Amino acid sequence: MFNTYKKNRSGKSRLNVLSYNTVWEGVIDEGAGLLLGFWWLLLIIIIALAITFLNMLFQAKRHIVIKKDIAVSGLSKVFDGFQIFFISDIHRRKVSEKLINKLGGKPDVVVIGGDLTETGVPFSRVDENVKRLSGVGPVIFIWGNHDLYVDKDKLKQIFTKYQVKILDNQVDVVTRDNDYLNIVGINDVTNNLDRLEAALEGRKEGATVLLSHNPDIKYKLHEHHNIPLVISGHTHGGQIRLFGWGLREKGGIKKKSFGTLIISNGYGTTWHPLRLGAPPDTLLLTLRSSNSEI
Repeated sequence: MFNTYKKNRSGKSRLNVLSYNTVWEGVIDEGAGLLLGFWWLLLIIIIALAITFLNMLFQAKRHIVIKKDIAVSGLSKVFDGFQIFFISDIHRRKVSEKLINKLGGKPDVVVIGGDLTETGVPFSRVDENVKRLSGVGPVIFIWGNHDLYVDKDKLKQIFTKYQVKILDNQVDVVTRDNDYLNIVGINDVTNNLDRLEAALEGRKEGATVLLSHNPDIKYKLHEHHNIPLVISGHTHGGQIRLFGWGLREKGGIKKKSFGTLIISNGYGTTWHPLRLGAPPDTLLLTLRSSNSEI
């Protein structure tokens, strides 16, 4: 009886050991599977982030010219077809010959819509950018917020060199066959340097195009100002937009009570050369009289 009891007790112990080993092996296999799944998930996330990052770099380097015909109330027929090439927010970027070639011709005027440069950008690069743009057509410049933080004297020397016209709360009146087109440029709204009423005083009878780096000028415009078209930049379109949402307003054509507001996403970037959901752009706008077919 004693021997039998030993056998039974020994068999039961072996059985318990086998059961314990089986459970432990299952736990190990399950843990290994979870760990492998975690590493695969991590690898997928890393690859997705890398692809997104490379795409953001690629997006920031694109050369886009948006070509639009814009009806302008009060525009004389002699100015029908008048072209404005608008480029803003160049910042640290170099204006590429690829961009210039996409214009397909020479516009009537080139507008640098502010933030031509920023702190830390060598003036040799600014010089080269202005030189390239002045080869496209006569250049008008309006101040952006970042332009105010660099050496303005050096900047003005470059403008003088390439015969760039600065509109600092001023109007440039274009004349054709005794008809007029008023191109008004105001100083930076961000720093409260805009003087809209003073800028409008020099207008002659004819249509008005208002150039403002910051589109927030819209809050100061009313129908009695008789400004059917405003062109702005500044926002970068939010620069990085997630699921359509960004910190700043996306570029595009906006209908307002006073007329049309066009916001460019800008050509360059600030801080990091990255864009997502807000590709860089420049604008080639062909003005049309209200009697023209667009």
